[in-house]
Amino acid sequence: MSFRPLLAGLLLALPLAAVAESPNIEPGQWEFTSTTSVRGDLPIPDQTETHQECIAQGDIDDEEFSFIEEEEGCELLAHQVTVDGLDYRMVCRAEGGEANIVGRMDFLGERVEGNVDILVDSPAGEINMTTSMEGRRIGDC
Repeated sequence: MSFRPLLAGLLLALPLAAVAESPNIEPGQWEFTSTTSVRGDLPIPDQTETHQECIAQGDIDDEEFSFIEEEEGCELLAHQVTVDGLDYRMVCRAEGGEANIVGRMDFLGERVEGNVDILVDSPAGEINMTTSMEGRRIGDC
């Protein structure tokens, strides 16, 4: 599975827009950890997930290299990619509900970090979710 800002199983994505230079990400074996917190009427404990993956220089240089995955029912409203990071806004609609998503990821060479804030408006009520993510290069592939 490729690295993605994880959101309680919801994966969001869209290919990176072409930038003058590749993202500031060192190729190698990476470990990613994300923690999702839910605020609302439902007592849902934080969920933390960790996984590793190999990221090659060819992947980083490829215009199709993604950190966001577009799911059915989702629409990318805005995104900006620079050498140092990615900002985006999306909306996802399904079964009478809507999720507004705002994400930011910083590319820091041998580290990445970011947050995804999600406001879900559903027939069951409003839920606020935040996923904090960090990744670090742990060696060669």
